Amino acid sequence: MDTIQIADRKIGRDHPPLIVAEMSGNHNQSLERALELVEAAAKAGAHALKLQTYTANTMTLDLQQGDFYIDDPNSLWKERSLYQLYRQAYTPWEWHKPIFDRCKELGLIGFSTPFDVTALAFLESLDVPFYKIASFENTDIPLIRKVAATGKPMILSTGMATLAELEESVQAARESGCRDLILLKCTSSYPASPEDSNIATIPHMSGLFQCQVGISDHTLGIGAAIASVAIGATVIEKHLALSRDCGGVDAAFSLEPHEMAALVEESKRAWQALGTVHYGPTEKEKASLRFRRSLYVASDMKAGEVFTPDNLRVIRPGYGLPPKYYDQLLGKPIKRDVKKGTAVTWEFI
Repeated sequence: MDTIQIADRKIGRDHPPLIVAEMSGNHNQSLERALELVEAAAKAGAHALKLQTYTANTMTLDLQQGDFYIDDPNSLWKERSLYQLYRQAYTPWEWHKPIFDRCKELGLIGFSTPFDVTALAFLESLDVPFYKIASFENTDIPLIRKVAATGKPMILSTGMATLAELEESVQAARESGCRDLILLKCTSSYPASPEDSNIATIPHMSGLFQCQVGISDHTLGIGAAIASVAIGATVIEKHLALSRDCGGVDAAFSLEPHEMAALVEESKRAWQALGTVHYGPTEKEKASLRFRRSLYVASDMKAGEVFTPDNLRVIRPGYGLPPKYYDQLLGKPIKRDVKKGTAVTWEFI
């Protein structure tokens, strides 16, 4: 559960969650748009920006039928082949350096998801500070071992993985040299529904694997991501698009820049609100104690008169004796004359 340092950011329960803006294919094959997404992420206050490093040929076969064709009528990518989808969505490798350079200029941590060993070798040549393993690759043990062997921090999405599969993946990563591992609770449907998010898994997963856990969130909006902070998420990843109306392979479940800004702000507030177990007034509450109710003399009284419901009231402010003494004082005489509006103390009883 130790704090993990990546570039100038510390990741852990004692720090605000790391907000990762996922570009994916929302650049729509335009480097200019990709750089605009970097700028939008930085302006929104995100801490890191993630790419995906692959080509259509490293992902699948160029076939237009059978297992390689998307015929699910409910899919965002229906009636396309896998090859066509990845060809549309991939980020050209020659764009990576200018994108990462722009990230540095704007104070963002630029990193990526390698989908095979050729992508990893390429990213190593760019000195990427850490890596992400995607949900669909979380059972690719050879890839996990290669990434772990770099010795760099690794984030691993857990979408679809059984507990046994996660055990294998985590063990492979640690045995191969990964010391800083963060798991991301993920639901690999697009968009994901809140009902399927099961973020209650976050603290359970953290306890089982003794590592930090965050969320890779494909739901619409920011509610699930904010809720995850309350149960221990230290990293939040959300897809970013300049506008959902612009299209793009992931635009339908991506945040727009103003929504990303809200995520950054509200996740930090959620983290701040966690605080520690505390009872009694905080330092800033102490000034408000005077607005509590207390016992006051409600009409002028002469020495020897006794307290009755007519001349003893439980009212604001709170400078008198606490209300718990009300019944005890009824029928008791006072020692001296007292004016209406006097806070009741033991001195004149």
